[in-house]
Amino acid sequence: MFSIIIPAYNEEKAVRGTIKEFLALNIPGEIIVIDDGSTDRTGEYARDSLVKVIRHEINKGYGAALKTGIRYASGEYIIICDADGTYIPQDAVRLLAYIKDFDMVVGARPFGCISFLRRPAKWFLNKLANYLVDYKIPDLNSGLRVFRKDVALKFFHLFPQGFSFTTTLTLAMLANNFRVKFVPILYQKRIGKSKIRPVYDTLNFFQLIVRMVMYFNPLKVFLPISAFLFISGIFLFGTDIFIRHDVGDAAVVTLNTAILIFMLGFIADMINKKTS
Repeated sequence: MFSIIIPAYNEEKAVRGTIKEFLALNIPGEIIVIDDGSTDRTGEYARDSLVKVIRHEINKGYGAALKTGIRYASGEYIIICDADGTYIPQDAVRLLAYIKDFDMVVGARPFGCISFLRRPAKWFLNKLANYLVDYKIPDLNSGLRVFRKDVALKFFHLFPQGFSFTTTLTLAMLANNFRVKFVPILYQKRIGKSKIRPVYDTLNFFQLIVRMVMYFNPLKVFLPISAFLFISGIFLFGTDIFIRHDVGDAAVVTLNTAILIFMLGFIADMINKKTS
C-alpha cells in the first residue's frame, strides 16, 4: 500500500490538477495533502477533491509538512510530490516499477532545468555531497520520490523543517548504504510563484551537507583540513630552517593544530562508529 504525500503552501492554482492526475493513476493506497498554513484556497480545493487533508495553522515549512504526512501515513511506502505542477504524476508510476528492489527511488531532473544563476551553487553542493557518500548523485533534492516509510523513520530526528528535507533523506540513505535508484524524469515550469530563496536556501543546503558529513563520516571533514595544515606546517618549518635558520612560532602552531585536528577526527569517527 502507498501513501502519496503532497505538501502544499499557497498552491491554489496547481493543487487540484496535481491531485486529479494522481487519482487517475489508481495507485493503491491514500492521498494526503498537507496544507502548510496556506492563506489562499489551497486547502479548500484539496478538500473538494475528496482526499485526506491535514492543515498546519501556520506555515511551518516544506520539511515540516512532509514529516506530518509521514506520521499520518498508513502505507508501507511513501510517495512525495510537490503541488506546484513541476512534476508529472505519471512519472511516479515509473518509479514504482523499481521500488521492490530498492529502499528509495528518486526522480532525477535534468540539470538544464535549474536556472542559470543557481547552477554554480548547485554544481558545488552536488560535488560536496558526492564527496560525502562516494557516489555520483544525479539529483540531490528532487521532490518526486518513493521510499520505504520504516527506513525514513530511522532518520526522522535529522529531517529539517525547510526545503533541505529531501537533501537530508538522500544523503542519509546513501551514507548508510541503503539501496537508492535514480530514474530520469521530466520537469516542467512551476505554476505560481516559487517559495525558494536562492541565497538563503543555498547557504542552508551548504550548512546541512557539512553537518551531514560530520554526522555520518567526520573524517571526510577533519582529514583534509589536517592534511592541509600539516603540509603548510612542513613548508613553514622548512622555510624557517633553510632561510631563517630558526624555527618560528607559526610553523610550530600550524603543525600542532594539524595533529590536534587529526586526533579529533579519529575520536569523532570512533564515537560515530560506536553509536551507529
